Amino acid sequence: MALIEICAANIQSALAAQAGGASRIELCSGLEGGGITPSAGLIRSAVRLLDIPVCVLIRPREGNFVFSQTEIDLMIDDIHFCRENGAAGVVVGALTDTNGLDIVALKAMKAASGTMEFVLHRAFDFVDDVQAALETAIQLGFCRILSSGQNASAWEGREVLQNLVQIAENRITMMPGSGIHDGNIAAIKAATGATEFHFSAKQWVMQPSTSDIPGLSSGYFESDVKIIQAAVDSITKTKSP
Repeated sequence: MALIEICAANIQSALAAQAGGASRIELCSGLEGGGITPSAGLIRSAVRLLDIPVCVLIRPREGNFVFSQTEIDLMIDDIHFCRENGAAGVVVGALTDTNGLDIVALKAMKAASGTMEFVLHRAFDFVDDVQAALETAIQLGFCRILSSGQNASAWEGREVLQNLVQIAENRITMMPGSGIHDGNIAAIKAATGATEFHFSAKQWVMQPSTSDIPGLSSGYFESDVKIIQAAVDSITKTKSP
């Protein structure tokens, strides 16, 4: 059975994910910068208002995934907060300056996560040895990995993703993400053999009266119910190879 996870950067998107038939959300903020940890209020609201699982992105800033000890401590505090407030899981990642998984930091995050789902984000796409990182992720207790197959998009990385799905052998879930939409999700499913997919289904929502204010945007991105529904319909009508 295939399922869709929506990357939701505000409460409107979280609610749209549920209404559109998504199976789970990854809650974040700052989607334009690749996503950072959402606010306490947004986490609490999403957990309270949604019936589907809420996994929370834990990332203290934009940029690379090599974190200082101060940043790691902050991430662990955020993981504790998610655990105490009913999140289903946390989505984390940390690398060493030699492009490997930061095992010490990730072990500490896993301990903080308790029984929550422990998910590895696209920091995985920046490791030098992707197969070794896959085995390390399994040993660390991750339940799934979000990846574009070390390419700009999941479609471009489809051959790498297919190989990783086969190597994983149901020991961990490989979840394609990046550049996925309702028009290509079925093809990515067929090409990779993956059963879980991650995308934002976002549309630009225009707002009046802010365009003339310096530093403020005239709108924001919001996940669209119809796009989500179309993607759900697309993958439920196709069979994996």
